[in-house]
Amino acid sequence: MSSRGIFEKTAPIRFSHCDPAGIVYYPRYLVLTQWLVEDWFNEALGIGFADFIGRRSLGLPVATLRYDFVEPARQGDALCLRLSVLRLGRRSFTVSIEGEVGGRLKLRAEQVLVTTSLATERAIDIPDDLRAAVERFGVAGSPQARQGRAADSVCLS
Repeated sequence: MSSRGIFEKTAPIRFSHCDPAGIVYYPRYLVLTQWLVEDWFNEALGIGFADFIGRRSLGLPVATLRYDFVEPARQGDALCLRLSVLRLGRRSFTVSIEGEVGGRLKLRAEQVLVTTSLATERAIDIPDDLRAAVERFGVAGSPQARQGRAADSVCLS
């Protein structure tokens, strides 16, 4: 589910996500948030992530990564993940990701994603189609994104 400026997915927390204490092992959040970014490309932006990387030979490495682990998530939880775009630059953009269970914040993250050429391994300008798709989606703080934010948004998979 997504509304203008917010992309949402529910991730069931499985046994494979957890450590022996039964809580999400922190590196698994990296996998879950990468899954969210790929689904955002495919579903909200309409740009196939596999095609972006494969056929187009473009990269989208994470240049900066910040995670705040607010509260543990446990096996059996339904983790609602929400992605919004904080900044759209010339060669990179910043996404904010929040994860919650039953309205309780579990995770807060920011990622700076850089568009690169896989051939040269250098940063490149954000491709026109990606820039246009992100602008249509909405950048936080823009009037379009603010209009799309629903306080009572509910995650559905």
